[in-house]
Amino acid sequence: MTRPVLRTVLCDILDIEYPIILAGMGEASGPELTAAVSNAGGLGVLGAALLGGDDLAAAIDKIRKLTSKPFGVDTLLPSSVPGEGEVRTKRSDLPTKHFEFAKQFKERHDLPEPHNRWPRLSKDFFTKQLEVILDMRVPVYAAGLGNPAAFVKDAHARGMKVMAVAGNTKHVRRMREAGLDIIVAQGTDAGGHNSRIGTMALIPQAVDAAAPIPLVAAGGIADGRGLAAALALGACGVWVGTAFLATPESKIPQYQKEALLRASEEDTMVSRALTGKPSRSIKNLWSEEFEASGLQAMPMPFQGMISAPIMLAAEENQRADVFSGFAGQIVGMINEMRPAAKVLEEMVTQAHHILGEELRQRVELG
Repeated sequence: MTRPVLRTVLCDILDIEYPIILAGMGEASGPELTAAVSNAGGLGVLGAALLGGDDLAAAIDKIRKLTSKPFGVDTLLPSSVPGEGEVRTKRSDLPTKHFEFAKQFKERHDLPEPHNRWPRLSKDFFTKQLEVILDMRVPVYAAGLGNPAAFVKDAHARGMKVMAVAGNTKHVRRMREAGLDIIVAQGTDAGGHNSRIGTMALIPQAVDAAAPIPLVAAGGIADGRGLAAALALGACGVWVGTAFLATPESKIPQYQKEALLRASEEDTMVSRALTGKPSRSIKNLWSEEFEASGLQAMPMPFQGMISAPIMLAAEENQRADVFSGFAGQIVGMINEMRPAAKVLEEMVTQAHHILGEELRQRVELG
């Protein structure tokens, strides 16, 4: 069967076949899912938010064994994060009432202490990640949060491309001025960290603000209809997360994949309770009860010191009621497990059909 042709300027910039980028979704977007999307013709992106330097290097090596195609690595660049030796990096520096709430929550819901721990997210941690990415000359660096302006020159000197995710036109303009290769505009429909602005309203405004830098659309895009709509709004491609979670290659636990298949479009919520930044997840007891407590979430990454033990214990004990994972509002469209390659293939085929011959030729010309 002849593969459909659907090319935009994004394909030329990234040397990929189709204008579809895997969102770097933390642990979910591991080497297997990253390579599967790249091998299928899109750009796979490793979610490296919690990977320390050595683990990140090992994950990049694994991707290179699984694919010869271009791929990216996504990390977070939160602002105002202290270094290891600076104040407010220890649990004892944080408000005790937040930890008391977490303790009572665990007792109330019979939640044991987790066996695992997340790494301490400090400025030094994030800096080491960038050093590994630059040293290993990853084809594409993606900042899932924050502006990577300070790294653009070094990345370009190594032949790398740089992209970042923005949630409003103010941030889009800053990224345009920083000389990024690609900007992703992500609306509030998205899972994980997102915007206060709806995707359909954000994308055309962000396209204008980014020009002449190519803009990629994100938030609530799960099939060819969403891809076609994004192209019609002026985007050159899409950044897709939730649709790739319910795949064999995704690294989220099985109980979270089952929660995705059960959820409807009304079963997500936005809260700061998980990371300190607004993020959309499937409705869960931790976020609901934290929001109802009247406590103010701590800035990122400090809120994670409070929520991480809860989230880890939920995963270890398969407690979907406590935490079911991040997901966008299109989660109601996810009703079966499919290989990542099939998700991408069906998205391209449907968009190719919708666009029609005249518009398709315009897309191919970029």
